[in-house]
Amino acid sequence: MKKKYKMNFLVTAALVTSLLASGCSNSASSKKEADGANSSPKYELKNINFPLDKKVTLKFLTQSSPIAPKDPNDKLIWQRVEKDTNVHIDWTNYPWEQFGDKRNLELASGDLPDAVFHAGLSDNDILRYAKQGVIVPVEDLIDKDMPNFKKVLDTRPEYKKLITASDGHIYSFPWIEELGSGKEAIQALDDIPWINKKWLDELGLKMPTTTDELEKVLIAFKEKKPEGKNDVIPMSFMINHGGEDPAMLLGAFGQGDNYDHYVVSEDKKVVYTANQDGYKKGIQWLHQLQQKGLIDKEAFTQDWNTYVAKGKNGRYGLYFTWDRANISGNNEDYVPLPPLKGPDGQVNVARTNGYGFDRGRMVITSANKNLELTAKWIDKAYEPIQSVQNNWGTYGDKKQQNIFELTSNGSLKHLPLGSTSPWDLRQKTNVDGPLAVLDSYYGTVTTMPDDAAWRLDILHKIYVPSMKATYNYPPIFLDKEDQDQLTQLETVVKPYVERKKAEWILKGGIEKQWDDYLKQLDKNGLPKLLDIKQKALDKYNAGE
Repeated sequence: MKKKYKMNFLVTAALVTSLLASGCSNSASSKKEADGANSSPKYELKNINFPLDKKVTLKFLTQSSPIAPKDPNDKLIWQRVEKDTNVHIDWTNYPWEQFGDKRNLELASGDLPDAVFHAGLSDNDILRYAKQGVIVPVEDLIDKDMPNFKKVLDTRPEYKKLITASDGHIYSFPWIEELGSGKEAIQALDDIPWINKKWLDELGLKMPTTTDELEKVLIAFKEKKPEGKNDVIPMSFMINHGGEDPAMLLGAFGQGDNYDHYVVSEDKKVVYTANQDGYKKGIQWLHQLQQKGLIDKEAFTQDWNTYVAKGKNGRYGLYFTWDRANISGNNEDYVPLPPLKGPDGQVNVARTNGYGFDRGRMVITSANKNLELTAKWIDKAYEPIQSVQNNWGTYGDKKQQNIFELTSNGSLKHLPLGSTSPWDLRQKTNVDGPLAVLDSYYGTVTTMPDDAAWRLDILHKIYVPSMKATYNYPPIFLDKEDQDQLTQLETVVKPYVERKKAEWILKGGIEKQWDDYLKQLDKNGLPKLLDIKQKALDKYNAGE
């Protein structure tokens, strides 16, 4: 919610939030009223060392996966942290899909928790809540009470630059996960296309290397019914859904496309992908595939569960996602489709602007009366061995499959997971939130996850050689005025672009509508949007 609330609504919002947080339990609601606030009392603790002599409680708001325990304290990681610190966390926890609205309601209510963990705050949120005094600056706490996090920032000063607002303050604690850098980073490509190699072999087809060859392969999948299947789907995706979108294929027609539609040219200029001639040609080609019945009819409407269900039933000839295990399980029939050569001989893989970095993972609110205690508790999350567990999961759990084993030298070794989805297991066992896993930790603090090492190998061998872009757009922290304007513009420009993209692939018409589309983009503010992005990039590159 991006609006201010009147006073008569504040009381209602606080009450509704309290009831929701307690599962509408009258007794729990009464307890909240008796406590008088969502924040903890002042404990008068100074020069704190863990574990504390006497247990205290902090009250945090958070979110978690629907498949994770409803009470975060049921996770072994938090049980160990409580034992190590003697700090009990009283969580108000919401499922992912509800959290954004619930968080905004609680922060607007004035009855604030001590902090928001796994906060999911956008830059606009951070700056807005900072201006309103809902969250507090934390740079002094970092310097005085957070040696682990300070060491990360001293080691990698670029992260301090990325979390510092234009007013010189730091308002949030980030999540950092390094898995390679530059083109070699695991985030360099999101939407890997996975093709059914078993079907290629059965039908005597070679791996396609051009857009024309892929089209012929998809036609063969449709008409020849490999494995005797009558429910073959030659190609499927989830339109405008990050890694499940077919954007990667558009690199065969020019600069390509990615999930936010920005690329950076070799002269460090910001380019919008969705108004380029190559983008137009790529969408025309995808529409041709649609006309021939080669694209899943549900690709424009399906949700995640539907997409996965068909994938696990082995119905796809080609689909898109970060890791095939997400969609088709550990089905080795599916292999990466290499970059394709387009009609003009073009081969390109557009880089994403993805980084293993999230600025708004945790904030401390102005209601917090125990800043030193909270800062030192958060700092434990930046201990290397703790960061690794918070990010992926833990070891020694007697009730749950483990991500790690603890070695004799005190490091963590990833365990083979068999048929278990790494993503599913992490949701059940990790705690996420603020942390830092640096490349230097691999081989010392931890091993690299098998699925990450495997994916990096695929990227480096198959896709990185065709990535023409030297640069991508970093997660620059804009000032509030620019961020407000950027947010307003993008809420108009991006939905329009993505609606037209889906419409054109499904129904055609891009040739006749293209000129009017470009005019509408200008009217919607794309030139101003690019100007804001360019000025910020120039300033960032100048080291300001």
